[in-house]
Amino acid sequence: MDEALRSLTERLQAEAGFSPEYGRLVATDGLDELAVVLTEPGQPLWARELAAFRLGVAGDRRAFETLVLLLNHRDPQRCQSAAHALARLGDPRTARAAAALATNELRVAYALHPVRLLVALRAPESVPALVTTLERRLRPHDPYRKVALACVEGLGELGDARARPVLNEALAHPALAQAAVHALARIPAQR
Repeated sequence: MDEALRSLTERLQAEAGFSPEYGRLVATDGLDELAVVLTEPGQPLWARELAAFRLGVAGDRRAFETLVLLLNHRDPQRCQSAAHALARLGDPRTARAAAALATNELRVAYALHPVRLLVALRAPESVPALVTTLERRLRPHDPYRKVALACVEGLGELGDARARPVLNEALAHPALAQAAVHALARIPAQR
């Protein structure tokens, strides 16, 4: 069992209590059996999360919608698990969905994991979405410094020259300056 699945199952076992359904969902190898949990009415959130995660890491695209909903959840652990599964899913819609979540100002408090997922995906949508999100975080007294820092670090990891202007702006923000210096150093020099 990989570390992400072990962590997920430990967390969800506490939510599931003594439900026999929990053991069945952990033990089954049947992807169709897991997929039914995503559409069957009355399923608890822990069951849907477990089924979607297992389907996602198996590359079964039936998990996509549930994983995107969990990526935008208020619980950071659910977001992290969803991002992990989405990164392995291989669905071409993932980057577009993550970019939409990362740039949604109404949900910016939950943008950390979509930002990190965009970096992991290295998709065409990644740099524009991170630049947009970071630009908005550079306003005075913005409370979402973790999201801003994730954008700065992610843009450095992606190493795309389009990020240079916003990273230069980030240098003026003490909480981001050091990370911006490192990010700028990772971007190849212009010729």
